[in-house]
Amino acid sequence: MQPVHMPGVYKHQQKLFTENLTECKGVKVYNEQLRTVKGKEFRSWNPYRSKLAAALLNGIQAPPIKQDSAILYLGAATGTTVSHLSDIACGGILYAIEFSPVAVKHLVTAMNKRINVVPVLADANHPDRYAAIVSSVDFLYQDISQRNQADIFVHNAQQYLKPGRRGIIMVKARSIDVSITPKQAYQHVIDHLKEQGLKIIEVIELSPYEKDHAAILVSI
Repeated sequence: MQPVHMPGVYKHQQKLFTENLTECKGVKVYNEQLRTVKGKEFRSWNPYRSKLAAALLNGIQAPPIKQDSAILYLGAATGTTVSHLSDIACGGILYAIEFSPVAVKHLVTAMNKRINVVPVLADANHPDRYAAIVSSVDFLYQDISQRNQADIFVHNAQQYLKPGRRGIIMVKARSIDVSITPKQAYQHVIDHLKEQGLKIIEVIELSPYEKDHAAILVSI
């Protein structure tokens, strides 16, 4: 296993891996491959199942996530990417916001041994509604298929992201407007983020892993 440019992430034969939490050894989240190297267990990180893995393989700058980072994840779904961020921020905390009760049920089951993950059934359109649970965070990650996904990201960043810290919004072009090209949709989001005072660090398209998707790395 060779460390890559993001702390806590490793590469072997062109595949990404994260080290499985000690209390989760032998436990899979989405039928990923497990490998043991020098007594440590690593989980394969599938870029076709996780947009963050796709962005990393496509060369995005390493998000500044440390072992003790606090992370807010919007659109957690059933926990594929959540679980790998849990591995990376093994001594921190990850607030996993998801609107679907069905998905949250799966999320709670999948994360039951991951004490650094807090599943929250909530609507990310209303960040004030989980203010009693979520504190200020070091990193904001969003993967939501809604037309107003840029607004959702801005409102949560303004409320929870610490000054000077970064976040990533995974832009789903076809959820914004099917009548324009993906690049126009990405630019629409970029312009909106800038108007709201966020700084654009980098934009990376996710092809061939995801069609019509891009990762935008920003700072507040």
